[in-house]
Amino acid sequence: MNEWLGIFERTVVFLFWTSLALALVMFGTVVIERLTYGIVGLRDARLRSRYVPLIKAALAGDEQARLALVSSPSSHHRALAWLLILPLIDNREPEHITKTRHLADALSLAPMADRLLHSRWWWRRARALRALGLLQYSDYTAVIVAALDDPNPDVRAAALDALADLKDPRSLPSIIVRVHDVSLYRGRRAQALTAFGALCEPLILELAAVDHDNRLTYALVLSRCGTTRSRAILHRWATDELAEVRTAAFDGLARIGLDEDGARLTLQALNRDDVPVRAMAAQALRHWGTSDATAMLARHLDDDWPVAVQAAHSLRSMQKTGLAVLEAQATRTDLAGLLARQMLWEESMRC
Repeated sequence: MNEWLGIFERTVVFLFWTSLALALVMFGTVVIERLTYGIVGLRDARLRSRYVPLIKAALAGDEQARLALVSSPSSHHRALAWLLILPLIDNREPEHITKTRHLADALSLAPMADRLLHSRWWWRRARALRALGLLQYSDYTAVIVAALDDPNPDVRAAALDALADLKDPRSLPSIIVRVHDVSLYRGRRAQALTAFGALCEPLILELAAVDHDNRLTYALVLSRCGTTRSRAILHRWATDELAEVRTAAFDGLARIGLDEDGARLTLQALNRDDVPVRAMAAQALRHWGTSDATAMLARHLDDDWPVAVQAAHSLRSMQKTGLAVLEAQATRTDLAGLLARQMLWEESMRC
C-alpha cells in the first residue's frame, strides 16, 4: 500500500511540474509574440513617418524627395514598396498610377516582385501579383496569366484581380476560360470580366451560344458588361427554367434598357414570377413609362418588400406619369402608401 502511495505521490508531483513548465512556455510564447508584434509595429510606424512625406513629395515632382527614396537602405525597400502601392487601392487616377509606377521603377521594385513571384510562400506570390496589377505593369501580363494556374486558390484570385486592374485585352481569353473555376468566387470572376466592359461581350456571346449548362455565369457577366447586342439572348434567358438565370437576364435588361419585346417579357414576369425575378423585372421597367407599365407597377406597390421597393423607384423614374400614380397611392395607409409618400418626398427634395 505504501508503495502505491509513493507512486501516486511521485506522479502528482511530476504532473504538477509538467503543467507548470507548459504554462511557463505558453506564457513565454505569448510574451514573445506580443513583443514581436510591438517591435514590428514600432518599426512600421517609424518607416511610415519617415517615408510617407517623401513619397507624397516625390509624386508631386520633388526631385530631392525622389533621390532620398532611391538612396534609402535596401532593407527598407519592401516596406517602402507597400507604402507606395497601397494608396493605389483608393486612388486609381491614371496620372497617379503612372507617377507611382515611374517611382517604383526608380526604386527597382519590379525585380523584387519577380523574386516574390517565385516564393514558396503563397501570400508573397499573391502580394506580388496584386502589386503588379495595381501598378499596371502590362509587361507582366503573361506572367500573371500563368499564375491563374497556381496551386493555391488565393494566388489564383490575386492573379484574377491583377488582370482586372491591368485590363490588358491579351489576357481576356484566359480570363474567360477561368470563368467557370468554382474555386474562385463567382462575383470575383464576373468582376474581372466586367473590368473589360463591352470588350468581353463577343466572346461571352459565342460561348453562351454553345454552352447551355453554364448560362447562369454568362448571364451574370452580360448583366454587367452587355450592350444592346446581348438583348436577344437576354430575352431568351428571361423565360429560362432557372429563376437565377431569369433574375440575371432582367438585371441585364435593366442596365441595357428595354425594347418592345423586352418590355412584354418584363411585364409578364412581374405578373407571375418568383420574388427575386419580380423585383428585377420591376427595376427593369424604370423609365418605361407606358400605361401598362405604370398600372402594373402600381399593383405591385404592396407586393413583397423587394418587389414593392423596386416598383416604387421605377414609378418615380417615369416622372410625370409615374409621379401621378404615386400621388394617387399616397393616401393609402398600407405599404403602398408609405412607399408612395417616400418617393414623392425624395422627388421633392431633389427638386
